[in-house]
Amino acid sequence: MLGISRSSLYYQPRQPSAEEVALKHRIDAIYTQFPFYGSRRIAAHLYREGVSVNLKAVQRHMREMGIAGICPGPNLSRRVHREQVYPYLLRDVKGSYPNHVWGIDVTYIRLRTSWMYLVAVLDWFSRYVVSWELDDTLHLPFVLSAVQQALAQARPVIWNSDQGSHFTSPQYRELLLAAEVQISMDGKGRALDNIFVERLWRSVKWEEVYPNDYASPREA
Repeated sequence: MLGISRSSLYYQPRQPSAEEVALKHRIDAIYTQFPFYGSRRIAAHLYREGVSVNLKAVQRHMREMGIAGICPGPNLSRRVHREQVYPYLLRDVKGSYPNHVWGIDVTYIRLRTSWMYLVAVLDWFSRYVVSWELDDTLHLPFVLSAVQQALAQARPVIWNSDQGSHFTSPQYRELLLAAEVQISMDGKGRALDNIFVERLWRSVKWEEVYPNDYASPREA
């Protein structure tokens, strides 16, 4: 009657293997230490550590983790259509006062046997985290929730992001345009465009995530 298959009805999600979890955790640690590393350099780093993994596997894992090197190279943070990409507005601009420039980004948060994703909105002048959300998938709603929470507090002049699919989505852009915010997006290969958020991620992971070794999403 419902028109769905029996296999879909009884499907149980397959938990990631211990090997996959360990490899993604190591990729995350390398990337946190060297955010300018792309998939090739991460693969080479793993090889030097004695980890047998090919480049395509590293690229696949990085896509699933939502990360990409900030150096020139393959853009693993997939964008949607060209008309949804905005120019970079911060070439000669610095955050000069509160709510002048905000940046948003998503990062991978490791758990003992799985992982989650953290999105944060950061004020470039004060380094204040305006809002954040944690989720177990890279689906769009948790990003939109963080944007709505941030805009409920204040409105920046410029809102900067990378060109990832979350930030080129119509729903994301509509929220910012309705708030009359100027949208800025990192240029491909510009290594310093998102440096403040990268510093935030490094502090969060080294000072909180890695030492605590969360066992569950609730702990995280």
